[in-house]
Amino acid sequence: MNLPNRNLLNRQTVPKSRGDGTSLSTFQRFHDSTHNAFTLIEIMVAIAIFSIVVASIYTTWTLVIRAAQSGENAAAQAQRERIAVRAIEDSLQCIQSFQASMAYYSFIVQNADSGEQPTFSYVSRVPAVFPRNGKFITGEHDFDVRRLTFTVESDKNDDQQKDLVLRQNPILMDMDADEQSYPLVLARNVKDFIVECWDTNQMEWVTEWDDTNSIPPIVRVTLSMGGDPSSTKAQMSVTREISIESSTVPSIVQTPRGQFGGGGGGPQFQVPGSAGGNPNGGNNQRGGNNNRGGNPGNFPGGPNRRGGGQ
Repeated sequence: MNLPNRNLLNRQTVPKSRGDGTSLSTFQRFHDSTHNAFTLIEIMVAIAIFSIVVASIYTTWTLVIRAAQSGENAAAQAQRERIAVRAIEDSLQCIQSFQASMAYYSFIVQNADSGEQPTFSYVSRVPAVFPRNGKFITGEHDFDVRRLTFTVESDKNDDQQKDLVLRQNPILMDMDADEQSYPLVLARNVKDFIVECWDTNQMEWVTEWDDTNSIPPIVRVTLSMGGDPSSTKAQMSVTREISIESSTVPSIVQTPRGQFGGGGGGPQFQVPGSAGGNPNGGNNQRGGNNNRGGNPGNFPGGPNRRGGGQ
């Protein structure tokens, strides 16, 4: 019977020494080396879990950014809407109209239902705080009486988007090229702009104002704005009813003849080149202080309209 080699047994059972003075068998060294590293499956599982966590964080952060941007856009649109309506309201409170000069003081209302571009135009003595006042009121000139024209036009950068713009020009001057090319944008992404006037004859709201010799007593303005430029649905809308305290000045008031106020003791107006207020040089016109039994300078319904001078 052959016995195993004694040297071989000694080589397998004798532990090898380590650098620190301890010894470790071949089996122990192999066993420890297999448990000091990760397997491929463990690495893949760890990478998958890490990817899921990163994706969740990125998705949450993206939603937060989008929500913040949506909130800022909504706040900006609401602010622009308030500024636009406030500009219309303030200017309508200071509107001016003179019957003898309707070519300059015309009141224009044009809505989209007529098939044309929505337009709202009138003359106003604008208040001290009004958009672009610095352009028209300087140390050299003060053009506070201006024609204001509100229109809805296509955006220069996006044809699908409509903007509400404002153009201004002094009452006796043409609109300059800069104002025509670069109007003031009051509101963006406008879905609808409607101007209605209260007709005292029909006792209802009308979208067209044909009475060129007067201005309506009440104006209702509706401004609708949307979030998606490609959609026709409005996201927010505001309607404001504005009472106009002014009225059209009659032609007779703009054309002083003789004495304004007559026997009532009112202020005296003189026509240039006349003596005592009479273009013919006399104090009376067609005999006496009254014209055909009344004073043409009085407002309709006032004293001395059809009576004598007393």
